[in-house]
Amino acid sequence: MMKIDVKKARCHVTMRNKSEGSVLQGTVEANCLGFESKLELESDEPRERIQQLLRNAEHGCFTMQALLAPVQFSRSATLNGAPLELPD
Repeated sequence: MMKIDVKKARCHVTMRNKSEGSVLQGTVEANCLGFESKLELESDEPRERIQQLLRNAEHGCFTMQALLAPVQFSRSATLNGAPLELPD
């Protein structure tokens, strides 16, 4: 789309999590502590063009945008075809 020549791209993403409690006791709690993203690019394009590319990629990424600005999340479940009430 943007006709930008990128010779090499590597992306390293790290997600830090923690969990506490017990599954057997019903006290398990999982938490996401954060994400880190490191992008390494090789290109002869001007820096400004690469910055435009990165802006478009980040602003066009549904997952990144959902994490940056939390969205509504709805849940439902059934058991043997009948609605099942979910815990809070």
